[in-house]
Amino acid sequence: MLPRPIAPCRYWHRSLSPKKLIDIGFSRLAPRMTMARTIKLYKLPDAPITPGIRPFEPRDGPQVMELLNSYLQRYRITQKFSLEDVLHWFTPRENVVDAYVVEDGSGKVTDFSSYYNLPSTVLGHPEHSELKAAYMFYTVPGATPLKQLMQDIMTLAHAKGYDVFNALDLLENQQFLKDLKFGIGDGELNYYLFNYRVARPLVPSEVGLILM
Repeated sequence: MLPRPIAPCRYWHRSLSPKKLIDIGFSRLAPRMTMARTIKLYKLPDAPITPGIRPFEPRDGPQVMELLNSYLQRYRITQKFSLEDVLHWFTPRENVVDAYVVEDGSGKVTDFSSYYNLPSTVLGHPEHSELKAAYMFYTVPGATPLKQLMQDIMTLAHAKGYDVFNALDLLENQQFLKDLKFGIGDGELNYYLFNYRVARPLVPSEVGLILM
């Protein structure tokens, strides 16, 4: 028997390639919507709008570690990252994980965001054989508004061929999910801790730990 979860979180989904998602049955046309209007609704900018955004590099590790650990202190359940953790989890690997930083003119890293790849096989479709899904990993907004930062990250993911961008409603994510046209999913992620009990279940905005 499983104990009571310490926190429940919900997945949200944002279409990046709406026509493909509808073609393979992942999503469907909304009532009174045409395919053309749906594609226009979910269209992203052609390029990021935040100056200084670029892929994470190993030399960014110390600054990203400091950003992450400082940011995550506000949450009731989280982890503390070592430099080795940062380099292991966030150094970009093709079709595994992508991470980006925003660097100001002085070389200071002010913002960080990442996502990982979890593809699915598409069966029985004459054109498509894979659904490429990006799952939001750790993000730390600083000088850049969170909504703008996430729009840029989705723009970059779409340019890499991702079809859908998924995010949980933990951290500060509820601030941008509806505005950036995420739709609530039917999948929940329950958090359990072995040999640990809390007085009350945490709400998603108190959770600062992302399970991969």
